[in-house]
Amino acid sequence: MTAYRRTADVGVLLGQLDRIARAHTTEQLIEALVPYGELQEVVGPVYEVIVEREPANARALVALAQAYWLTGRGPEVVSGLADRARAADASSLAAWHMWALAESAPRERTDRWREVVERFPDDPMSRVNLADSAASLAGAENDPVALKLAVASYEHLLARASRDDERAALTRALEALRGMVG
Repeated sequence: MTAYRRTADVGVLLGQLDRIARAHTTEQLIEALVPYGELQEVVGPVYEVIVEREPANARALVALAQAYWLTGRGPEVVSGLADRARAADASSLAAWHMWALAESAPRERTDRWREVVERFPDDPMSRVNLADSAASLAGAENDPVALKLAVASYEHLLARASRDDERAALTRALEALRGMVG
C-alpha cells in the first residue's frame, strides 16, 4: 500500500492485491481488509478473488457489490451480484438491501423495497427506504398509490420511534406528504 500511495500506479496495486489474495484464506483476507475498508480500490479486487473461489459466499458477494456500487460500476453489475447473494443466502438482509438499492427506476425500486419489507418486516432501514422511495415516486409522478404507501410506511415508523428527534423528523415528513393531498 505504501508504494501505491507514493506512486498511484493502479496496475502495480492490482497485481500486488491479486498475488496477496490468492496466497491467503478468505478469513485472513477479511481481517486484513479492516484497515482499508474505505479504499474500494483495495476492497474490490480482493473480494473479486474471494468471489471467484467462493461463488456462493453471500457475504463476499455483498461486499463486492458494495465496492462496485461505491466505485460507480453500475446498477446492472451490482444487481447481478446482489441476485447471486440472495440466491446463496435468502436470509441475507444485506443482499436484499443491495438488490433494492441497485434498481435505478423509481417505481421498480419502490417495488423492490416493498418486497424487502415484506421479507424483513422488523427491519427499520428497509421500511425507511420504502417510505423514502414511495415518497419520491409520489412526488415525481403525482402517484396517489405511492403517496398512500409512503404515508403508511412513515406512520409505521412513527409508531415505533423511540427517540424525540426520530418522532419529530417522521412527523415533519408526514406533514409534508399530507400537504401533497388535494
